[in-house]
Amino acid sequence: MPMAQECLKNPEKAENNVEESLRFDTCRVTSPGLEQILQKTIPVLDHGFIRVVDYMGTDASIVQAARVSYGAGTKKTSEDQGLINYLMRHSHTTPFEMCEIKLHIKLPIFVMRQLVRHRTASINEYSARYSVLCNEFYIPEMEKLARQSDTNKQGRSDTPFDAAEAEKVIDVLSKSSVEAYESYRHMLEDLSLTRELARIVLPVSVYTEIYWKINLHNLFHFLKLRADVHAQYEIRCYAEEIFNIVKCWVPFSYEAFMRYRKECVNVSLQWVEIINRMIAGQNITQENSGLSKGEWKEFTGAFRLKSSV
Repeated sequence: MPMAQECLKNPEKAENNVEESLRFDTCRVTSPGLEQILQKTIPVLDHGFIRVVDYMGTDASIVQAARVSYGAGTKKTSEDQGLINYLMRHSHTTPFEMCEIKLHIKLPIFVMRQLVRHRTASINEYSARYSVLCNEFYIPEMEKLARQSDTNKQGRSDTPFDAAEAEKVIDVLSKSSVEAYESYRHMLEDLSLTRELARIVLPVSVYTEIYWKINLHNLFHFLKLRADVHAQYEIRCYAEEIFNIVKCWVPFSYEAFMRYRKECVNVSLQWVEIINRMIAGQNITQENSGLSKGEWKEFTGAFRLKSSV
């Protein structure tokens, strides 16, 4: 079979046909916001996407699970929201585990490696042993190129490339992708090498596809880490789109997460003591605080204090 025929040309159309054949009327609780984007393709990066395939539960499911211990019935919406805020604020996590979501995600392999690190999800990936990978590689936008940070060994610096340098980088990335895929195609079609070995010539910029199922509690943990400003740009693009999905799905839980988890700060006992000393009128500096330079920077940044305080 020619290689082009083996690539999945229209995954959304093919999968929608399957979903249509399995569609039934339901008596289960549904999320009006999420129903609006169910099976819709949300573009990410240059060739990637996210699609909501299925889900279970809503904000009401969280409230129901939390109240089952004392058998209370449905209450006012404001009380439901207050209960969800309480659960999030006090880290009562199991009610949030009653909600699950399944996503179909297309992403570069190096981005998937950051996603698969979150071992609390169920995952199934497109098999390059069974099928042929398509000729799609992630090429960053020029304005997203940056030099290695001098202070962060795993991140970009704030110094961008100039236009001429950026063009050279893009040229190298594009040419190497073309050459790698040509070698892949040559080994498959001309040398009849098995797919499981031919794939090893491809770089981690090649796109793959996964099904990813996770409960809401673990999804919030993923979002706290991967939607953070310090996360790599590419995984952050996916996390931010998933954030929008969560907002449609469980708006009360989303608001509680934003208020009590997303931007919250863990405060050590030593930090509490320093704050009490400041309230008492003491002049606290890094030298007399007992904190290292790194922790002092974190402390002053968390409370938006001048570092000389």
